[in-house]
Amino acid sequence: MFKISTDEKKSNNKQQTAYVGEGVSITPMPVTMMETVTIEYDGLLSQNNTDNIYLHVGHGLSDYWTNVQDIPMKKTNNVWSASIIPSDSRLNFCFHDGANNWDNNNGHNWSLTVHNGKQI
Repeated sequence: MFKISTDEKKSNNKQQTAYVGEGVSITPMPVTMMETVTIEYDGLLSQNNTDNIYLHVGHGLSDYWTNVQDIPMKKTNNVWSASIIPSDSRLNFCFHDGANNWDNNNGHNWSLTVHNGKQI
């Protein structure tokens, strides 16, 4: 299961944000296991004046997700965000509005490597 981060700290200049798709960004990048990551969304679903957007997230291979969860996102200034703590080596996600409308990167979802935090 994903831990939902309650850390409300603002990003500092040392953290880099990566834009991983149209309307999708992630901070910090690279993603590190057991550290808070914030996913922001202002893509297609957010342009439809929806009341809810959910981060649909899981671990594992991009075609076989495990520990799948739907996490409600918070809206601030027309950008939706959710913070999670990944605990596996692969992070997969997409978005939906709870009314069966999805933004799944044209069927490919988003899939990122999660680093273990160790330097070689």
